Amino acid sequence: MKRRAFIKNGMLATGAAMTLGLEACSTSEIKATPYGLGLFSIPKMLDTDIRAGFKMLAEMGYKEVELYGPFPFSVQSVKDSWAAVTPQLGFSGSGFFGNDVKTFASTLKEFGLKATSTHADIETLQTRMPQMAEAAHELGMECVGIPSIPPELRTSLDDYKRMADVFNEVGANAKKEGLKFIYHNHGYGLHEMEGEIPVNLILENTDPDTVFLEMDIFWTVAGGADPVDYLKNNPGRYVAMHLKDMKEKKQFSGDGGDPSQWIELFPYMTTAGDGVLDLKSIVSEGAKNGVKHFFIEQDMVANPEVALKRSIDHLKAIHP
Repeated sequence: MKRRAFIKNGMLATGAAMTLGLEACSTSEIKATPYGLGLFSIPKMLDTDIRAGFKMLAEMGYKEVELYGPFPFSVQSVKDSWAAVTPQLGFSGSGFFGNDVKTFASTLKEFGLKATSTHADIETLQTRMPQMAEAAHELGMECVGIPSIPPELRTSLDDYKRMADVFNEVGANAKKEGLKFIYHNHGYGLHEMEGEIPVNLILENTDPDTVFLEMDIFWTVAGGADPVDYLKNNPGRYVAMHLKDMKEKKQFSGDGGDPSQWIELFPYMTTAGDGVLDLKSIVSEGAKNGVKHFFIEQDMVANPEVALKRSIDHLKAIHP
């Protein structure tokens, strides 16, 4: 779907996007913000004792979780890539952490948690959406997405245009399965490329009825953008958010396009409330513009028993 088509639809398309965005990933009225956790925050704990991990989250007040792949039904190349890096990571768990999906769903329910979203990979979503949907519905999940576009698929503006077409296809297939497709931008694509901002191109050239986004506020700031501006300017498009703080304002050494630049900024990632980001404004603006799922995330956080409790307590205090 091209930009001129959206312009032609005008306010009708905007209104539809806003309505869908406000309802995305949610089927009932929420009286309090159901803060969740991205499970890549505690992978070692879940790898060792999943029940202890879920019990800890429940006692802290978390209500939702976001999963990450690969899953048993993921394409083999992704599972092979994961297996190659797990020795360095120090854990192997992902997906359902060695459980079948029914057992995983039952364990979540036991502790009053709900899996509302997951990250997978673009190839699995392109080729195995029915399998993804079957697992998602078993869990009561409504959002499926990708953590980033593979670097080799975003080397030029034409690549981003092709990816917008892929997103439209995947989003349409997700909708047929009763799911919402979300794209988590990792901070790249916020600098001008060949006269355009790639993230803006994605927003303008994807169907607002079927393609939604998940904002990571840390990486958005690292990419030189203002999270509040993107939320205000794109109502209804962002339906989920990753929340963490930044010790001091830092930006990528380049365009944010490769993992080495991400790794450079890991030391500046910190517990919500311990940094310099205006979390209250960001969360409030997100809630006003369609974000329904707020996932606290600190990748492989040290001392999760302390850090994750402080994060949720701070966020509940500034945005109950």
